Amino acid sequence: MVEKSIRIALCLLCFLLCHSFSALAATPDQNVQLKDDSEDGFSMEPVLLHDRIKYNMRKSLDLDDDGCYLQPGKKESIEECGFNTSVKTILIIHGWTMSGMFESWMHKLVAAVQRRESEANVVVVDWLGLAHQLYPDAVNHTHRVGQSIANLLDWLQGEVQLQLEDVHMIGYSLGAHVAGYAGTFVNGNIGRITGLDPAGPMFEGAESHKKLSPDDADFVDVLHTYTRGALGVSIGIQEPIGHIDMYPNGGDVQPGCSLGDVLSTAAAGNFVEVMKCEHERAVHLFVDSLMNMDHVSYAFQCTGPDRFKKGICLSCRKNRCNGIGYNAKKMRKRRNSKMYLKTRADTPFGGYHYQMKMHVFDRKNADDADPTFYVKLYGSHNDTDNLSVDIADGVGLNLTNTFLVFTEEDIGDLLKISLRWEGPSDSWSSVLKHLKSSFWSWSSSQNKKVLEVRRIRVKAGETQKKFTFCADKTEISSGQEITFIKCRDGWEVKPRKRLHY
Repeated sequence: MVEKSIRIALCLLCFLLCHSFSALAATPDQNVQLKDDSEDGFSMEPVLLHDRIKYNMRKSLDLDDDGCYLQPGKKESIEECGFNTSVKTILIIHGWTMSGMFESWMHKLVAAVQRRESEANVVVVDWLGLAHQLYPDAVNHTHRVGQSIANLLDWLQGEVQLQLEDVHMIGYSLGAHVAGYAGTFVNGNIGRITGLDPAGPMFEGAESHKKLSPDDADFVDVLHTYTRGALGVSIGIQEPIGHIDMYPNGGDVQPGCSLGDVLSTAAAGNFVEVMKCEHERAVHLFVDSLMNMDHVSYAFQCTGPDRFKKGICLSCRKNRCNGIGYNAKKMRKRRNSKMYLKTRADTPFGGYHYQMKMHVFDRKNADDADPTFYVKLYGSHNDTDNLSVDIADGVGLNLTNTFLVFTEEDIGDLLKISLRWEGPSDSWSSVLKHLKSSFWSWSSSQNKKVLEVRRIRVKAGETQKKFTFCADKTEISSGQEITFIKCRDGWEVKPRKRLHY
């Protein structure tokens, strides 16, 4: 019954995707050529564009309160809105909309930006009338909206000497590509563009000038949270399109966004929430980076998610790590640099990454053990639960195994580690485990499978500290546990740079 329900849910999701991108599903080429302006008679004149695109400069944290509208060509609107050229100018750009209204994430993002940058000019780019259309039509309006934003910025440069290096555009989904077009058309170089899960359909694989790219600003940073394909289309763009491209949780399945997680909180039958959860996670990660400054989340440069899961990419040498979201910093000579991190399921999203290395020896009858290891970390502030060790290819015997451990809480200084392992038959329910244990209690000890782990080497991603942990008893049978405490074997070194305090 449960499997049938899941199949029905997946079918409904596919239906929603088909409905949302109907014009795309009908053609094998999702990168449909954008129309020229002459094809539909849409004027590029700034005055006429203003009727469809509005620039709401925010004064109140409540988005329902009317702000002040900057009106290109009307200099008095600059003074009326209190536009200040000596501070940052932050433009927030929404994407495609099915409701024709601002979604709830916009309220949260605008409020977070205003709280973090209380003196900045915060401008909401409202192109709802052009975005509330069939998806391909909305796509064909993105370059026009980008041109309108460029016209606004050029006008402000001429009227009040706006400095483009102080401009930061934040675009979600289609809005990210709108920001890219604005960066292409403006006279000069915009300081920064942040793409929050830029839209994939009709942009994946397109030429750089037809989507957000590193050429559109001095610094382009991108968060990818929904790169999983469906019906040949990925909601969020998969390819790297910025100077740095961050893929939280591999840019694939986001914690807390599984079908069961979403349906437990969403209205019955509201399966579109499953899709929105992962796509919008980029926005909520960005909001989190604005609000939770006590613990900055870091992403680490890596060639791919599989290598990152092995924990071998937790280096901050030569700018191989960076803060995520608003805290991302420009790095020299970087382009399409992929970075990865793990997150929690809810705010605050930041956690703590540990690389662990251990050599597993086959000591007795264990050549077919196929072990699953569990570690528990004991810290000066807190202890973790038992954490399953994820090694994609399985544990290698008589080999050094490297893996990533992620903790959701700050445990403080790592003091000791407990380790145990189970074979496939040990992973049943606790009742079956008990029955099995009772049934085989008569077995002689010589049939027990025994492994040996002498030490565990640890590198903390957030502090870059390295430690070694050793055990007095090094042999371990299935279901047993051994404890490792700090020791010295030449691997422990001082961190080059402390990132988290």
